[in-house]
Amino acid sequence: MLTPPQDTSQEGQGLVEYALILVLVSVAALALMMLLGPQIGNLFQNILDSMRAASGS
Repeated sequence: MLTPPQDTSQEGQGLVEYALILVLVSVAALALMMLLGPQIGNLFQNILDSMRAASGS
């Protein structure tokens, strides 16, 4: 039996879309880490200082 020709132009479209989404999420996460990194570091340092003061060290 003869089968109709398949449209091969859209075979990798889904994979490309997922790759683009992954790249966009990665760039957004990296930007957030760069912007909020120092503040998060200061927060952890303050917590550590409070714990040291409470333990008497």
